[in-house]
Amino acid sequence: MLTRLSLRLRVLLIFAGLAAAILAALAVALWVAGAGLAGRGVPVQAMLDALVQAALIAGFGALGMVVWIWLLFDRNVARPIELLAGGLRTGQAPEIEEARYLADLGPAARDAAEARARSAEALADAIAEHAADLQREKATLESILADIGAGAVMTDPAGRVMFYNASAAHLLPGIALDRPIERHLPGGALEAGAARLAAGAAATDLTCLSSAGQRLWGRMRRIDGGTLLILNDRPPQRPAPRDLLETLRRHAATLVPMLGALEGPIPPALAQAIRAEGQGLANALRALTEAMSGDAPRGGAGLNELAAGLDPAPDLPPRLMLMADAAGVNGLLRHLDRRLREQGATPRLAAEVEAEAEASEARLLLLWTGAPLPMDRLESWLAEPPDPAQPELTGHEILAAHATGIWTEARDGQARLVLPLPIASHRPDRAGLTYDFALARRGAASSRLADLTCVVFDTETTGLDPATDRIVQIAGLRIARGRLTGERFDTLVNPGRPIPPASTAVHGITDAMVADAPDMVTALTAFRHFTEDAVLVAHNAPFDMGFLRRAAPETGAHFDNQALDTILLSAMLWGQSAPHSLDALTERLGIVIPPEERHTAMGDTRATAEAYLRLIAALEAKGLERFEDIMAEARRHRRLIDDANRPAGDAASGSGPSAG
Repeated sequence: MLTRLSLRLRVLLIFAGLAAAILAALAVALWVAGAGLAGRGVPVQAMLDALVQAALIAGFGALGMVVWIWLLFDRNVARPIELLAGGLRTGQAPEIEEARYLADLGPAARDAAEARARSAEALADAIAEHAADLQREKATLESILADIGAGAVMTDPAGRVMFYNASAAHLLPGIALDRPIERHLPGGALEAGAARLAAGAAATDLTCLSSAGQRLWGRMRRIDGGTLLILNDRPPQRPAPRDLLETLRRHAATLVPMLGALEGPIPPALAQAIRAEGQGLANALRALTEAMSGDAPRGGAGLNELAAGLDPAPDLPPRLMLMADAAGVNGLLRHLDRRLREQGATPRLAAEVEAEAEASEARLLLLWTGAPLPMDRLESWLAEPPDPAQPELTGHEILAAHATGIWTEARDGQARLVLPLPIASHRPDRAGLTYDFALARRGAASSRLADLTCVVFDTETTGLDPATDRIVQIAGLRIARGRLTGERFDTLVNPGRPIPPASTAVHGITDAMVADAPDMVTALTAFRHFTEDAVLVAHNAPFDMGFLRRAAPETGAHFDNQALDTILLSAMLWGQSAPHSLDALTERLGIVIPPEERHTAMGDTRATAEAYLRLIAALEAKGLERFEDIMAEARRHRRLIDDANRPAGDAASGSGPSAG
């Protein structure tokens, strides 16, 4: 039973027992001396005075000596041993000044840690060459799969997500590793598809509704006991009557510039109405073509791609993404640019963003100084193939594939060709693949720390009191099966009140930065969805959990997740007397936090996540392998920090804007 106590507590009990034994021996000695004096006829009062005086001197002297020796032993032996043990388990034996009293134990611990580090480095170097080819193949596969226009989702035999790409994340908001796919595709469609596959079909068509009510179409296939879903938000397309559509489009594209050039007694209001109707006809035809065209582009193309080989205007909008096939549109623009230059014009490419349009579109413009291009000449140029190697792909075909048209007009003393294209609504900023195929090899109900699905998170706030202050930034990183999945959450939050200058001095977040940020309800609702069914991990978790739970009546986002605190995990390894701030913990573990990221929600979250992953193996080495083991051990450290799993209102104290 005593082996479950910490070394320092056991040493304290030993010295307490020694003190009790000394006092007992003194009591026996005084009793024997008193009996002897009484036998010699010494008066009782005189005898008691002498014995009490001797007892006080001997007792306090003995106790003082024992306490002094215990303090020296605790400071120079027990505490350094506890710190060295935590360091050895994490592979980072710290420099401890008091370890000089441990003779060779301190240097030996550091030598062992350095040897372990050298071995790990040698092992990493040994497998690096072998892993290089695999990594290149993986990167190539990611690049290929990330550009698949359809959503791809793979599940294990239990129906848990173990792979998805960026398109799937767009179609199924909130999808995450290790979550049941049924949360995103409810109903009997998956069961019916599984029944068709079980009947012997290699693959089967699928039509279903997402949890958000969006209808999806795709294919379902069995792979290695799991399921592969290829999803799209539009049904298989029927052949479109392109000749008819092209005729209507030409009429619509010609109507607007002709009406703009009308002269005569037509009332301005009537001319404006005709002009609006003509534009509406063009927009309706574009929508009709998009609905019926089977090869309309679904991906995005950057304006820099479409402008390649052209003379761009100086005010070309940066980072503008359009729904277009870059090769086709760029080829058409270059073809028209070449034809205009043959006519003596010097066109430049510009762009106008139609912010008020419901479909959110932009217009690409070829501008030049001179007379407008006659429409019949533009028609003849569009009848030509931009690429002579593909004579069947004319300008008209390219426009038809993009469900758009092009027209000529004059405005502000310049002639121009106008090509409208919709703005891309979604463009992932990373490779777009999230996967962990090893999820299929572990049990869904495992409580091992290495198997838990966790979200490590941190908040920045307006102050220290969860009852009165507000969150201004929140960030989270998902961990599954002991590794970061790449899924992240990071947002500023509008607290609805001014941020005190003292808090801004810590985290750098100003009122101007959060002016257009989501409010508490929006931000915490989204974060609740991100953390669903995950164990929450934070440094000084009672503080951050206090803010989340105090906001529940306002936001409706209830965070009933179990929580782990890296302060407690640190104390379990290094003892309560060691410093457990985030800076101290990361320094012990060799984790570097860039200064510009310290006291930012994502910077502190990343550091906490790295620390947590390194602590898992050390805790397992100490016999704390499962979540319930951590909860049982945490009860011994309640005087260090409160329980993050207590309901809101019971306790909420800790560090504030500088949490950790």
